[in-house]
Formats: sequence, C-alpha cells, structure tokens
Amino acid sequence: MQTTVKSPITFTGCGLHSGKPARLTIRPAMAEHGIWFRRTDIEVGDTMVPARYDVVRQSPLCTTLVNDAGVTVSTVEHVMAALAGCGVHNALVEIDGPEVPILDGSAAPFVRGIMQRGLRALNAPVRAFEVLKPVTVTLGEAKATIAPSDIMRIDFHIDFEDAAIGRQYKSLNMANGSFARELCDSRTFCRMGDVEKMQANGLALGGAPGINAVVFDGDKVTSPGGLRHADEPVRHKMLDALGDLALAGAPLIGHYTGERAGHTVTNQLLRELFATPGAVRMMTCDAQMASRLPGHGLVWDEIPAVA
Repeated sequence: MQTTVKSPITFTGCGLHSGKPARLTIRPAMAEHGIWFRRTDIEVGDTMVPARYDVVRQSPLCTTLVNDAGVTVSTVEHVMAALAGCGVHNALVEIDGPEVPILDGSAAPFVRGIMQRGLRALNAPVRAFEVLKPVTVTLGEAKATIAPSDIMRIDFHIDFEDAAIGRQYKSLNMANGSFARELCDSRTFCRMGDVEKMQANGLALGGAPGINAVVFDGDKVTSPGGLRHADEPVRHKMLDALGDLALAGAPLIGHYTGERAGHTVTNQLLRELFATPGAVRMMTCDAQMASRLPGHGLVWDEIPAVA
C-alpha cells in the first residue's frame, strides 16, 4: 500500500548555500499525490513545485527544482532521500524560503522526524519504475549507470586527492531500511579550499563547517568529533544519489552505479532513462516486490542516534 506521514512534521534551520533561514513542514497527502513542494512565502502565482527530475535546474552543488513560473526550491536531496528511505510515497512539503534547511548536514533529522510521527497506509497499490535496459551517462570523469535488477541497489566509487578521503567504494541493497541504518547519518562534506572559495563568493553563509558539513584539509579531518563512519564521504554520495533518484516520481527498481558522480550526472541519467525507448516501465508492486523497496520494514531501533 502507498503511504503518507500521519501528521505534520516541522524542521527549522538555515540553508547551507544561501544562508537563509527556513521553516519546512512535511504534511500528509492523499494517494497518488506524490511528493510536491510549496513555497509558503510567495503569495502570488504558482507556488507548487513538483519533486520531479524534469524540473531540475542543473547545479553542481545541490539539486534545485524550478516550476514553470520560475519558483525554486534548492538542496532538496536530503529530504527526498529521507522520504524515499522511509518509504513515504505521498507528501506536501511546505517551505517558507528558497532552500531546504541543512540541519546537521545529513538526512538523519528528517528520518527521525518521519519515524517519530509514523506512516499511514493509503488505499492504493505501490507503483514503481522497473529498469529494463542499461543506461549510462558520462560527464568528464563522472559516470553513472542504471541497469536492470530485481532490487534497488546503489554502488558508488569516489576518488579524491585529499588523503583523508582518498578512494572509497561501497555497495548496498537499499531494501528493508538499509538507508536509515547505513546512510542517513552521513553528512555532506567539502574541502577547506572549497569552503574558502564559497564564502568568498557569498555562499555557505548558513553552513557551520565542521558542524553541518564535514571539512577535509589534505590528510586531516578538521570537523570537531571527526567522522561518523570511516567511509562517511562515499556514504553521503550514496545518500545524495538516492535523493536524486527519488525524483523519478516513484521508487526505482534497478542497479545504480556512480563513479565520481554528482547531482548533475544523476539527473542526466534519469532524463536519459526516461527518454530511451523500452528502458523503463511503470509496474504495480505485489506484496513481495513492495517488501524489497527502500523503507519497508524500517523500525525505530535501527535509526542512528546521532541526530
């Protein structure tokens, strides 16, 4: 059965890139509604923004959605990952600013908020997109592929010059709450040089490097308390990938592989997938298939306690 949240859940904080404070509320929605954002600070015109891959405005730093009226919501990837990872199919996400609060830099606060409220089953079957043909997108050194699979799996490779990051690889079956157990508490990360450049350009004003973003400087982790996982960077890349893939509009059943991939490449992959004849189809999930989707069977005790 499709799900929504039982009651509204509110989060407040500043955007990492814009520095602007925002109040975000996840509200219940009816079956077949899907995930939509609504800008409550805008009084005139179309304030509804669909959480969909084909309204993404390309950006290397975050995922930004823009509707036909030019209304935007940016840095949606963490809340989208939390909704997908908790198995929420329908929700209205209201926000009174242009950027989703960064909170602690991970998706764990969103996951804990959703799980504290709980989910409500709706009288409609779960539908998912089944990948039927491999599709690959390459952009410079970045590459992303999605291929047929009977489960949702994410593989990710990263390779950074900074010795504290280096080469990392992780593969994860996303079924049965593994997102919450393995990925949701992994924070966004950056290099000290990147922080200095962004702040010089008036960005990252709402971020507190070391608190809501892990900062690496060569062979050092400058963030107080260090890492939550030895491979936190690749885990966060997988978190971002799940959030970006959730913009398909329904759960994806396929095997995603990212190599140095970011938001732009993953979005281009979705565009190519849906533009390729015979590469994907919508299917109605039976109970067995639904049990293999992200979020199914998630219980409170499995959620990391860091947030």
